[in-house]
Amino acid sequence: MEARYNLKSPAVKRLMKEAAELKDPTDHYHAQPLEDNLFEWHFTVRGPPDSDFDGGIYHGRIVLPPEYPMKPPSIILLTANGRFEVGKKICLSISGHHPETWQPSWSIRTALLAIIGFMPTKGEGAIGSLDYTPEERRALAKKSQDFCCEMCGTSMKTALLPLTSGSVSSQADKEAKELARQISFKAEVNSSRRSDAGPSNTSGLNHSAASREPQQDGAARAFPDPASATSEAQSSSAAAAQEHPPAVSSSSTSLSPRQRRAQQQSQRRAPASADFNRAQQPRGNTNHTGSTVLIVLLTFALAALIFRRICLANEYVFEL
Repeated sequence: MEARYNLKSPAVKRLMKEAAELKDPTDHYHAQPLEDNLFEWHFTVRGPPDSDFDGGIYHGRIVLPPEYPMKPPSIILLTANGRFEVGKKICLSISGHHPETWQPSWSIRTALLAIIGFMPTKGEGAIGSLDYTPEERRALAKKSQDFCCEMCGTSMKTALLPLTSGSVSSQADKEAKELARQISFKAEVNSSRRSDAGPSNTSGLNHSAASREPQQDGAARAFPDPASATSEAQSSSAAAAQEHPPAVSSSSTSLSPRQRRAQQQSQRRAPASADFNRAQQPRGNTNHTGSTVLIVLLTFALAALIFRRICLANEYVFEL
């Protein structure tokens, strides 16, 4: 097999190393690549004790991408178990359905322990998950011992070492449970971060829009007519000016004569500009009145011309 692959490839190096580490089966799990494909592994795991899968031995496939270990593998169960669908890529936080939670430090052994740890958990509608009754799962666990893989020829009766009550077995169970808890917690944290990142901005926008709407409604109720709003604003400003006359700054006494003259000139320019604006308004009215008078005069002149033509026409008829 080594002659078929580029031994300098990181994925090939990693898989060769893991194949050597998992060469000997344990009483809880075993996995090895196919003879003609280094990127497809077959595994066997024992059902976790004190669960509906106790006594079951389950077989499956692990399909690894060329980018492994930077990308997660796909996991497929081949033995009926009542927790995962047969022949379908299952959705776990350590599988290809969740590349965002995968860590390159994880390995095939990590995936095997995760499968054991996740079997007693609820499916909750995840892809490739099942929620069989405990009775059905126990029956499938007993039936799984007679399973034999047609692809790799592995028999469940001889795939794993006999189960013992030694420290190795108990340590593997504890590691599987702890790993499943950590992976599920990591997936929940990542999903909560994604959900908070999106709607928070939207809620902020909705809140700002909602805060603007009452202001607009209040303005509409206060000033239903623009003209009345303008007149009311002008009257209020005039009243405010009468009630609060411009106070003389205490610092004006310390101004130099040049600064005092500049301040007086600026105060004179402001009323002058206001007077100029007020003077410009009658001019517009005068121009409008002049054009109206001109139109009236032209109308009268045209009427007089028409009347004269009629009179001349009548005189010409009488002379005939």
